[in-house]
Amino acid sequence: MRKIKYGLIGSSGKMGREIENVFSEAGNECVFKFDIDGEQKFATPELLIDFSLPEVLEETIDYIKTYNVPLIIGTTGLSNDQLEILKLLSQKIPVVQSYNFSIGIQLLLRMIESIKNDVKDWDIEIEETHHRFKKDKPSGTAIMIKNLIGKEVSISSLRLGNVPGVHTIQFGSLGEILKIEHQALSRRTFADGVLMSANFILKKQNGFYSFKDVINNK
Repeated sequence: MRKIKYGLIGSSGKMGREIENVFSEAGNECVFKFDIDGEQKFATPELLIDFSLPEVLEETIDYIKTYNVPLIIGTTGLSNDQLEILKLLSQKIPVVQSYNFSIGIQLLLRMIESIKNDVKDWDIEIEETHHRFKKDKPSGTAIMIKNLIGKEVSISSLRLGNVPGVHTIQFGSLGEILKIEHQALSRRTFADGVLMSANFILKKQNGFYSFKDVINNK
């Protein structure tokens, strides 16, 4: 597998540090960093990874245009307008955008897709728990689950300690309850997904992709 020279936006954050660790273990090199302390450049990156904040997106796009490289973005809390900007950008370069880079979450989504038409008349509740520092509420993953269900569903959000992420969906009829839950035990699971996305995106010319597309093209 080829070695990647990449840039990391939000490099000093928890996910940024985890991504750098996982990529380094695979022999890849972080040659560009941008975070609250400014920019560091050691060489020209061949792709950019953004796990920062929605308000940083404008700078991220400026860097993408400067280097003309693919983008992997896991920033949560993006507005509809910002997503449209990314879709326009993807006409020129490939973009992988997802609120969750976990394989387990993709399996959870497949389960929900397979049963949602059988529980149309059931009560449905979503609960998500994340660490106390997570700023967006509800999580992007919880919103993704709600959109997949396709109707108005209550989302309960908890911010506790250092929890990487727990998502629970409960379906209830008058006689039974079905619960599906995913727990992320560490942020490494997301960083592994970002590495998979990097190897995927470097083979593309342009297009707007999700982590589902990455998984389906393993």
